[in-house]
Amino acid sequence: MATGNNAAAAPHTPAAPPVTGKLGPAEREESWRRLGEETFDLVVIGGGVVGVGAALDAATRGLRVALVEARDLASGTSSRSSKLFHGGLRYLEQLEFGLVREALRERELMLTRIAPHLVKPVAFLYPLSNRVWERPYTAAGLFLYDTMGGARSVPGQKHLTRAGALRLVPALKRDALIGGIRYYDAQADDARHTMMVGRTAAHYGAVVRTSTQVISFLREADRVSGVRVRDVEDGREVDVRAHAVINATGVWTDELQRLSGSRGRFRVRASKGVHIVVPRDRIVAEAGMILRTEKSVLFVIPWRNHWIVGTTDTDWNLDLAHPAATKHDIDYILEHVNSVLATPLTHDDIEGVYAGLRPLLAGESDSTSKLSREHAVARVAPGLVAIAGGKYTTYRVMGADAVNAAHVDLPGRIQPSITDKVPLVGADGYHALVNQADQLAARHGLHPYRVRHLLDRYGSLVHEVLALAADDHELLKPIPASPDYLQVEAVYAASHEGAMHLEDVLTRRTRISIEYAHRGVDSADAVARLIAPVLGWDEDTIKREVEVYNARVEAERDSQTHPDDQAADAVRASAPEARPQLTEPVS
Repeated sequence: MATGNNAAAAPHTPAAPPVTGKLGPAEREESWRRLGEETFDLVVIGGGVVGVGAALDAATRGLRVALVEARDLASGTSSRSSKLFHGGLRYLEQLEFGLVREALRERELMLTRIAPHLVKPVAFLYPLSNRVWERPYTAAGLFLYDTMGGARSVPGQKHLTRAGALRLVPALKRDALIGGIRYYDAQADDARHTMMVGRTAAHYGAVVRTSTQVISFLREADRVSGVRVRDVEDGREVDVRAHAVINATGVWTDELQRLSGSRGRFRVRASKGVHIVVPRDRIVAEAGMILRTEKSVLFVIPWRNHWIVGTTDTDWNLDLAHPAATKHDIDYILEHVNSVLATPLTHDDIEGVYAGLRPLLAGESDSTSKLSREHAVARVAPGLVAIAGGKYTTYRVMGADAVNAAHVDLPGRIQPSITDKVPLVGADGYHALVNQADQLAARHGLHPYRVRHLLDRYGSLVHEVLALAADDHELLKPIPASPDYLQVEAVYAASHEGAMHLEDVLTRRTRISIEYAHRGVDSADAVARLIAPVLGWDEDTIKREVEVYNARVEAERDSQTHPDDQAADAVRASAPEARPQLTEPVS
């Protein structure tokens, strides 16, 4: 089969997909047909940010690519990060200059070219507590941070006296610092960004299909020649043929390698990171903070009308799909942030809690055991490439590296990666629309603030979103009990963004599950009824979706009262799965 530009000329190439990479029910059915009928250059397993990044990279090189994800886009680690695009200030101390430089370059690309509608600058205060050595030491590190690429589209560091630092962050205890340094990084809604990368891959011709689990690998002689997948919504199965397969499953990497029958070149260790979300008025500050702890750092990150505070770093050997936060995790975060706050946070202040798993590399030899903060790519068998490790910020580089590693299994020459020049869907025209926000608001009878909020979530796709309310202006009203979101956003999540279950909408297409103290329970029935017509749900299905979501929230709340991982995991694992036909573990 031809690759590169010649692939587009093949007689069974499908018609050009919609310009926005729509992921709705009709597109899902068409994707199933394509999986069974076409032969792909690459199949990517895993709908996290690295997987969708690899799919976009391959598609924009002219390759035929299919991505399959057992659950939802960003349903694992990629929706549970600190939500920062950052160089990794602490990596400078470890002399990881290459990693920091690479990450800062990616941050710059996201802010300016690839995703300006989703990725925004954010200010942080680095409080200083040692009079002699800390300011020059930290300033030198931040100078490197700036000159490596940090001060191009964001302001450089600014030194502050104690009074200046307290003006920036009045919430701090006066005796908690002797001064400070303000610096900038960037942030994004990780789940939304991952989904938009996936939609961009679909826009360039990739099959992107969720609720589609790999159950076995296909082989021809000694090489992997594709995968067999099951639709976990209805149980259908099909063989998907491909010249190469990329395992981009993060903390599931080892499970997929076992399923393939191939010995891995590296192993992945899961490290749990917990964050809490508190209302914005609980910490009076104009900037976020980065605080040293005995193990690492603790971030206090501005997040719309909230603060995200975290994270922890502990080994996790239990359920990979649903890591559970414990009371001990939450107490650890509160203890460390309260050490510098004049008015301490309490458990009653917490609106949301989330736990994610970092896929850290644990090598099988001394030479690879040091790779935990880098990413690794290996051709673990003919036709099979695995990629793991790394950090969210460098997903684009990781995706390109994975495709490069697969090239030996692809016929013909492949084009170089161009994703540094490819804006995500919604980026084109975004800046002009920001300037036109008042007119757009007037046209639709919305407050300009609401339109700006929509633009920062959808970019120029805002026209598609608002068009769904053209014949039903009720959809422009807020979601009951979750007023930051419009009802039309829930409908659009199901019609265009691949949401298939209530939890997909409440936890990833919106962040209602962590931004409101009710954690989505008070909005569940209303949102289920909004998306039911799009997804073809009857009354029984609506009831089941609400019950499953509410049981999930109850289990998460309960798990957060238990002191250790084993007890918390047992409680969290008792909740029903929204996709009941999933097999877990996969191997």
